[in-house]
Amino acid sequence: MDEDRDWAAVLGVRSAEVDSVLAAFEESVFEGRRYRHLSAARHGIERGTAIVDGTVIRGFPSIPRTLVLDPGIVEHFDGRVTIEEKRNGYNVRVARIDGDVLGFTRSGYVCPYTTSKVRELLDPDSFFDANPERMLCGELIGPENPYTPHEYPDVESAAFEVFDVRDRETGRPLAVDHRRDLCARHDLATVPAFGECDPVEAAEAVREVIADLDRAGKEGVVMQSMDGTRQLKYTTSATHRADLEHAFSLPFDYGRDFVFPRVLREVFQAVELDRTRGESRQRAQELGESILLPAVETVRAVERGETVGEEHTVRDDPAVIEALLSHLQEMGIKLEIQQDRDENGERVVSFVKVSQSTRDNVENYLDGQVIDE
Repeated sequence: MDEDRDWAAVLGVRSAEVDSVLAAFEESVFEGRRYRHLSAARHGIERGTAIVDGTVIRGFPSIPRTLVLDPGIVEHFDGRVTIEEKRNGYNVRVARIDGDVLGFTRSGYVCPYTTSKVRELLDPDSFFDANPERMLCGELIGPENPYTPHEYPDVESAAFEVFDVRDRETGRPLAVDHRRDLCARHDLATVPAFGECDPVEAAEAVREVIADLDRAGKEGVVMQSMDGTRQLKYTTSATHRADLEHAFSLPFDYGRDFVFPRVLREVFQAVELDRTRGESRQRAQELGESILLPAVETVRAVERGETVGEEHTVRDDPAVIEALLSHLQEMGIKLEIQQDRDENGERVVSFVKVSQSTRDNVENYLDGQVIDE
């Protein structure tokens, strides 16, 4: 790390806090290059902030959520907003450091799979030649990824879509129009957009968009001020249920902090959007099924002696896949390879991130262990 830099000024903290802040950064290695990353927010520095060869790559800020569109939107924005789709994948920041394009996950890791994919899917040098101090912020989506696989009809394996462009060191965003112009100029795919409007009109506009996205099983929207500095998210009932289905398929891995907010989102969405008691009753039935049925199936799977966990498929150069599997195992994740094959020179691996906690607890309760309540 560059010891000559004024880290208090660079990180925006007091001089007295610098040592404790830098000590909180974890150290990792990618392609022989040592770097540091912050896995949790500290002193106003975003989670996922990384330091590579003395260069800071700021983490992506947490986006606030509204539980009600009206008056949530007008309370948050004081000028025109753009409405864009919130895609169901995983958050990636792309920056070029000393000539190397790197892909950073939300926690600040330089992921070998992510880095390979953004190098493959984008023409990053064109963008970074013209914008060396900036970073691309986007979503890596598609059915073949090691973090959040999700089906999109037009994505066969994986795709990267930009939703923000920021100064890599300050985290300052570009205005929406400027960001879109840059992406168009450098042929970078962007998340779908649904138009712009004043805050007082946005609640009705978002209701219509959310209804369409919900029917399609998509995640939701992000609203953003036109200068890029303020954001707000709102998600569909379909994604709340999908999250709960996933959580209750591994009931001893996801706790109250994950489950309760998603139930609460459904409560407020029902109050604001449901027009009849029958709609709310249908919502309740679907929510209950998303909680109970996956948990029942998991218990039965453990009873049958099957592995339980998160299933993923990845596809890339064999060396990249080997590096990814090593990366995941170094993070303490137990993997069970279910299929490993070669397709046209690429290695395609299907694996399960084994949920030891859920399996062990289910086995214990099936064996008669009691709960002390």
